[in-house]
Amino acid sequence: MTTRYAIYFAPGKGSPWWEFGARWLGRDETGSQSLPQPLLAQMDAAELRDITAQPSRYGFHATLKAPFRLEGGHTAEDLMARLRALAATLQPVALGPLQALVLGDFIALVPAHPPQALGMLAATCVTELDDLRAPLTPAELARRGVERLDAREQELLQRYGYPHVLERFRLHFTLSGPVPAATAQRVMQAVAEPVARLNATTPLVLDRLCVFVEPAAGQPFTRVADVRISA
Repeated sequence: MTTRYAIYFAPGKGSPWWEFGARWLGRDETGSQSLPQPLLAQMDAAELRDITAQPSRYGFHATLKAPFRLEGGHTAEDLMARLRALAATLQPVALGPLQALVLGDFIALVPAHPPQALGMLAATCVTELDDLRAPLTPAELARRGVERLDAREQELLQRYGYPHVLERFRLHFTLSGPVPAATAQRVMQAVAEPVARLNATTPLVLDRLCVFVEPAAGQPFTRVADVRISA
């Protein structure tokens, strides 16, 4: 079985933050429809399309539990039931203002002052659902670039299928694929004003757990369910 599932946070469809992210990436992840991307002074349409091609496949989101295959006899219905039960124990987290930063070689929006509750929520999603996850195959491990990870990241990868969890977690909404430094600066200039406006008018709250599905390797991830956090 090659279908993979992921637990992400994505703003509610139609909300101001969703409109910003979906149009920036040029894709409605709930049905894979293409959307017109913004017209920017900093770059032309072809360049924006090129640098967003990679994150567009995943949709505008922040990872809580990275993509995984279901273990053994577990089904999508099992995952949904467990996710609803988990969401009922959690509380929404106000993320505070977001800012665009260079993370490695790509650009992402991250909370300027991550609240402690955010890390706790993410860790709960990772650990409480992990018995549903099938172990990584050798090919999946290779794609994670084990040789580039430090000892702790390798340990987390082996234990939870992803190296950037628990104390290594950093919530981020990816805005670009790998870009050179000069392009990164132009991307951050392009998003500065709309992000500042959204921070001021519609502060973002992590209020749902979203299920995204990759039907087969390399296909776009589709957002199939939102489970509201209700505690």
